[in-house]
This record gives sequence, structure tokens and C-alpha cells, in this order.
Amino acid sequence: MSKVIRAEGAPAAIGPYSQARMTGDTLYCSGQIGLDPQSGDLVAGGFEAQARRVLANLEAVLHEAGMTFAEVVKLTVYLTDLTNFPALNTIFGELLPEPHPARATVQVAALPRNALVEIDLIAVRER
Repeated sequence: MSKVIRAEGAPAAIGPYSQARMTGDTLYCSGQIGLDPQSGDLVAGGFEAQARRVLANLEAVLHEAGMTFAEVVKLTVYLTDLTNFPALNTIFGELLPEPHPARATVQVAALPRNALVEIDLIAVRER
């Protein structure tokens, strides 16, 4: 049996999907883009501001599920421009605890709302 996770501190889904689903001890988070949860608009400030907002949105979903970034085992990052990869690594180094989760990063042609970055994740509750 899975449970739908809905965090007020993250933007509402912009399509027919859930922010996250918890199945047993595993949380599957849908992709987040850099939307401000209050306004529903992309945050200003370019790639770094959007990446930080994405991680804040994901952190809100994790918190709603009773989890933290320490329990994240896998991230998938979608970038519209791979030249932002070094900035992404810097932000991840600042915000994600060691041991760092597994990660895949791919460049895509476009993202919803013309976002520059989208990230989804899988977390497993530590017992």
C-alpha cells in the first residue's frame, strides 16, 4: 500500500501526478523545478537560484514524509545546459550530507515552464 505525500512547503503539482508516493520505507519524489510554492512562479536569479529552490522544494516533501536528505539514495538531475554542472556540484556539496547519494545528470532540450533544472529523488527511511 502506498501513501500520497503532499507538502504545503512545496509547489502543487502542475499536472496529473503526486508530489511523492511512500511505499513501505521508500519515498519516490516527482521532479521539482524552481517554483516558488507561494506564487507558483519560477524564482528569479538564474540557474543557482532555481537549483537551490528545487532542493528546498524537495526538502519540504522529504520533511512531510518524516525524512531528510540524509536518507536520499538516488537523485536524477535534468539540466537544459550542462555548463551549469560545476555550479550544481558546488550547491550539492553545500546542501547534501555525506555520504552523497547516487546521481545521474542529463542535459535535456527543455523543461516545464522553461526551468533550467529539474530534480527527482528516491529516499529510503533508515531504521
